[in-house]
Amino acid sequence: MRLAWAAAALLALAACDTAEPPREIVQVLEVDPAWPTIPAGATFGEVSAVDVDAEGNVWVLHRAGRVWEEPFPKEPIAEPTVFKFAPDGTLLAKWGAGLFVMPHGISIDAEGKVWITDVAHEQVFRFSPEGELELTLGERGVTAQDAGHFGRPADVAFLPGRVLIADGYVNTRVAEFSPEGTFIRDWGEFDVAHAVAVDESRIYVADRENARIQIFDHAGKLVESRVSPSGNHTYSLKPLADGRLLAVEGRDGADRKGAVIRLYAADGSIEASYDISLPGKDASLGHDLAIGPDGHIYVTDVAGGRVVRFSLPSNSDK
Repeated sequence: MRLAWAAAALLALAACDTAEPPREIVQVLEVDPAWPTIPAGATFGEVSAVDVDAEGNVWVLHRAGRVWEEPFPKEPIAEPTVFKFAPDGTLLAKWGAGLFVMPHGISIDAEGKVWITDVAHEQVFRFSPEGELELTLGERGVTAQDAGHFGRPADVAFLPGRVLIADGYVNTRVAEFSPEGTFIRDWGEFDVAHAVAVDESRIYVADRENARIQIFDHAGKLVESRVSPSGNHTYSLKPLADGRLLAVEGRDGADRKGAVIRLYAADGSIEASYDISLPGKDASLGHDLAIGPDGHIYVTDVAGGRVVRFSLPSNSDK
């Protein structure tokens, strides 16, 4: 009897050890339910990336009904995958049909050029705002970590005379090119460099599977390693004024999907946290974010098939 009781106690302890920790409870933040306007008949889904141009127009990259499944298919997505919205959410333009297999990141440079990564093609493209292809980096379908290839490139950011590519799901680096495509150098050691962003003095990398944010100076020297709370996974990030940083976490430390917004103070402490997830288990996967010149914040939700707009509460929007 005592042996049976002891065995039951051990099993109970083991169950406690393997039980998932409770989800973090943070303030739920309302999003604008009327933004954007998706025309009837438009195919829209798995919304991967978002950026805002100098005029405040919002560029959204989505997979038009395709879902991430490996091995990736060979045929390109037949529907338009790039949508351009006015600040009020009106659809202004769409293009990209027949160009991408698994589009991932979209970034708008200072001249209004549209840079897009495709993890299936293993390439980075630069387009005119009208969708005319101007530049291709990488060799289609070939994976390598060198000056002419990528390993599922994820995101792009810009410094004067430099294009920074977070590379990526397979590779472990940030690769730098000139705006016209000449390889400059690479640096860093990441486990899924999922996003890269810059300000006047720093480069920020979402080191996703290491559950940390890495911060570098413009020379690529590491100046801070910011561990995510409870092992949460940062998917995207954007600097704010005065050294503050905004980030979106798509998975927590127990690998549960969601969309949690973190506002970091300049010293790295968490100033505020907000939840914009849809209700239901794994209903949301926060993937990318952008900040408009008017202060509106845009976040893509892959699992939810949506891009949302919201503003920070006045007590955190300094």
